[in-house]
Formats: sequence, C-alpha cells, structure tokens
Amino acid sequence: MFDNIVFTANIVAPVFLIIAVGYFARKLKIINEAFVDVTAKFVFQISLPVFVFLEISRLDMTQVFDVEQIIFVTLGTILTYIFIWIGTIPFIKKPEDQSAFIQGAFRGNYAIVGLAIISNLFSAEALGKATLVLAFLLPVYNILAVIVLTVPKHQGKIKIRAITLEILLNPLILAVFVSLPISFFNLKLPVMIESTGTYFAELALPLALVGIGGSLNLENLKKASSLAFTASAIKIILLPLFLTVAAYFCGYRGNDLGILFIVFGCPTAIASFVMADAMGANSKLAGNIIMITTLGSVFTISTGILILKSFSLI
Repeated sequence: MFDNIVFTANIVAPVFLIIAVGYFARKLKIINEAFVDVTAKFVFQISLPVFVFLEISRLDMTQVFDVEQIIFVTLGTILTYIFIWIGTIPFIKKPEDQSAFIQGAFRGNYAIVGLAIISNLFSAEALGKATLVLAFLLPVYNILAVIVLTVPKHQGKIKIRAITLEILLNPLILAVFVSLPISFFNLKLPVMIESTGTYFAELALPLALVGIGGSLNLENLKKASSLAFTASAIKIILLPLFLTVAAYFCGYRGNDLGILFIVFGCPTAIASFVMADAMGANSKLAGNIIMITTLGSVFTISTGILILKSFSLI
C-alpha cells in the first residue's frame, strides 16, 4: 500500500504543485492578471496546438486508434450531460444559474490537467492515445456547451453555421486535422520543424498549469453557493466514479481504464467561465465551480489512481 501511495503522489503532486506555484506567484505579485490572460492565449493558440500536433503526428494509427474507446467517451459525456440537465430542472429556476451549473458539472479540463497527469502516469504511446481522445472530445464539449448556454435563456435559434465554423477554426482542432495525414501515412517531419515544435510543446502544460494557479481566487471560496459545491461534487466525484465503474464492466483495463478515469475525473475547464461570461450565464458560479473542482481534484484524482493501482487495474 505504501508503494502505491508513493506512486500516486509522484504522479499527481507535480501537476498540482505547479498550479500552487502559479497561485503563490500571483499572490506575491510576481505575475499578474495580464500575465495570466496572455499566457492563456499563448497556450491555447500556439503551444498546446503544437503539443497536440506533435503527439498525434508521431502515432501509429493502426496501433492506437480505438473506435470503441472514443465512442465510450463520447456517449458517456453526452449521457451524463443529459442526466445532469434533467436533474437541474426541478431545482434550479434561474436560466443563468442552470446553464453555468450544467456546464461546470460536465466539462472537464482534460486538455491541460488530464494530459499532464497522463504524461506522468503512462508511456508515450498512452499519451498519444489520450491526445487522440482529446481530438474527438473537444468538439463534443464545445457543441454541448453552446447548447446549454443558449437554450435555457431562450436566446433564439442556435446558429449551427457559426458554431461549426468556430469549432473548425479552433487551434486544437486545426492541429488535429493537420497531424492526422502525417500520422496515417507515417511521414517524418523535418528535424528542424520537429525540434522547434518540441520547444513550444514542452512549454504547453507547465505554462497552462501556472496560468490555472494564477487565476484562482481562494477568497471566493467563502462565498461559494451550494450550487457550486453540488456541481463540483458531480464533476469530480460522481462522474468519474460511475463512468470508471462502467468502463471496468465494459472490459477496460490498464492504460485504457486509467485514461478514461482521468477523462471524466478532471476538474472543470477554465473555458467554461469564459463562455458563461460571454453568453450571459452566471459567470461567478462558473468561476467558483472551477476553483472548487481544481482544489478538490487533488484528492479525488489521487484517491482514484490509488484505488486503481492497488487493485492492479492500471
């Protein structure tokens, strides 16, 4: 048991220690809000897309493309989204609260926190497979988020064309589209391009984690509502519990089961605050959910990995 605890700590602690560095750097005024904003843009538009591009372009598609796993992630996300939405109808009357609650309870920060943990937990091949899952999960997250931020407030018809264009022009999606032919035809990138890309890619996760820490405001925790804590409990406790158990009974083991646990166990994505604020939902509630799930996932992800490791499931 002690060995498993040490193993889990070595996997999870570095990720959340970097977040802590970002938080204290902001408190000590080493970084400021402008740094956090610029960092977020740089990570989203440059370093993270380069990271995704390199990971997928290095894959052997015949070995890692798992249609059943991608279907499981997609169906799991959509079904839990529907159940959460139905569950809010009797209890949350304000549309702006309902939208923020649902988005916060289903949308995970898999692109940053998830991949960072998986890169520590598994082999390079598993990280590549996990990145491929991200390629299919991102459009699902974006489409479902726009729907839930639009429908409850009756803001008119959902603009399918605008949503589709926004998704297709997402830098991470573009990185996937460009990298898939390279992977499929097993093409080799020029050394100069790969070396340059590697420098940018290595910045992606640490810089993003520092930005997450810099965006946290623990003072708001005292003012967080029961809605924020309920949505957070759904996101980092109920979803990974039920969906990981479901994955186990579907026959997933080892790296695949670990990837699925991380997919569903990640804290809420920071993008949920940005979208809630832009589309008239309760951005304060959205921000509190992000903060609570980020802090709480230190314990829930650690516990989950420890349990899976103790039973030799990963």
